[in-house]
Amino acid sequence: MRAAQPFRRSLAAVRYAFVDCRWSLDDPAWGRQAYVAAHVPGAAFLDLDRDLAAPPGPGGRHPLPAAGDFARAAGRAGIGDDTFVVAYGTGGGAERLWWLLRHFGHDACAVIDLDSWRGPLAHGEEPPREATFTPKPRADDTIELDELAQRHRELVVVDSRLPGRYRGEPNPIDRVPGRIPGAVNAPWNAPPPPLPDGELVAYCGSGVTSCVTLHRLHLQGRDGRLYPGSWSEWEQHADLPREHG
Repeated sequence: MRAAQPFRRSLAAVRYAFVDCRWSLDDPAWGRQAYVAAHVPGAAFLDLDRDLAAPPGPGGRHPLPAAGDFARAAGRAGIGDDTFVVAYGTGGGAERLWWLLRHFGHDACAVIDLDSWRGPLAHGEEPPREATFTPKPRADDTIELDELAQRHRELVVVDSRLPGRYRGEPNPIDRVPGRIPGAVNAPWNAPPPPLPDGELVAYCGSGVTSCVTLHRLHLQGRDGRLYPGSWSEWEQHADLPREHG
């Protein structure tokens, strides 16, 4: 029993932060409304459009936030340098936070499914909190448009969109339907299929649900790079190749 006591003390000393990352592409206000209605007690809310992305533009619908902007958002959510983060959400929101934390040098994060939560739920807003988050950006976990355009045939490019969008069928989201030539489909709402060996790059519509694929592959022991602009950047360039079918 005496040997177990130091472990219990160290576990109790860990700072935890639950973060609610629910969102909806169809209704930007839905995530906060769902949070106010019911959330894990003590959880903070981070808005995907405002906190986990920069404003849309030439870089796509959900470009990566600047390091300082993300650090301020993380601090408002109670995420400090010594905090273990437990994220939950919908549509890739939790995995997007997981990926951003790792991108900015903070590996202490886990993702859970809110439907599996068996504890009580709280309602309304939580009191404000503050912490200091120090971003330490990585340079090896993303790929930009120019490199991907040159190398897409030699990479294992994974498209995380649902099959209809991958095939280039008309849909209300993609302004120009299609996919990056040579990409394989690994829909974000299903376990990843067997993928070829090689340097892996994941993309989706705007760099959110592809974080689900990267998270699942990470749990399997395989890491890849994110193309942050994803199809919402690629489709803006008429000179880039596209595949259908």
